[in-house]
Amino acid sequence: MNKLPKDNSYSPPLLLKGANTETEFSDQQVENKSGNCVQKSQQPQEGGYTIIESLVAMVVVSVLMIAIAPVMAFSVATRVQARRTELATQAARAYIDALRTGAAKFGVVGSGFPIPAPPGDLAGARVPTVGETYCVDMDGGGCNTSSNKDFYVQGAWLNKDTSITGGDPTSKGYQLLVRVYRADSFASGAPTLKPPKGATKQSIVGSGLGDRTMPVVEMSTEIPAAGTPSYNSISDRLKK
Repeated sequence: MNKLPKDNSYSPPLLLKGANTETEFSDQQVENKSGNCVQKSQQPQEGGYTIIESLVAMVVVSVLMIAIAPVMAFSVATRVQARRTELATQAARAYIDALRTGAAKFGVVGSGFPIPAPPGDLAGARVPTVGETYCVDMDGGGCNTSSNKDFYVQGAWLNKDTSITGGDPTSKGYQLLVRVYRADSFASGAPTLKPPKGATKQSIVGSGLGDRTMPVVEMSTEIPAAGTPSYNSISDRLKK
């Protein structure tokens, strides 16, 4: 029988050594990979906007807003003035109806009956005082010169018939000039009203709240004589 050598220098087979070496190498790789993962997870995130990029974005937005703001302001001002003109037109019609129905009567203080215009010059009627106007309450709070919604309506009449006596033209009929002013045109400390004749008329385009020293609306019409068909009254005035 063969006997094992009694040499103490016995070593395991080479195959077992290779396996142990491979195992140690694999464990080392796993450890290195784990360390890399921990290191990567500890690195700060570098995504997102920088301060320079944020400042550039703010500058671009500011430039766009500066370019758009005047257009928006112009549009809002035009809409506000157009709406005011529409309401003033309604106030003028209410005043004309009051004259035709006799609600605004000659000789009644505060009724807003028209003032006489210069002979042959209806457009040359002087600017009114607040006591010579007819108030149209638009906000339900009563007539107030500090209101930005109420209107004061001025009327001026003209009839070339010299037979009119006492300043009452209702028996003959008359041409009527209507001017509608903002209520705050007569407020304390407000600028003096401009004579409308020869002055530039108000425009609803880009005039904002408008010029309160001038009428918002100006129109003219015919008021027939009391109890007489309107065409007869107009025909008589045209003949004279």
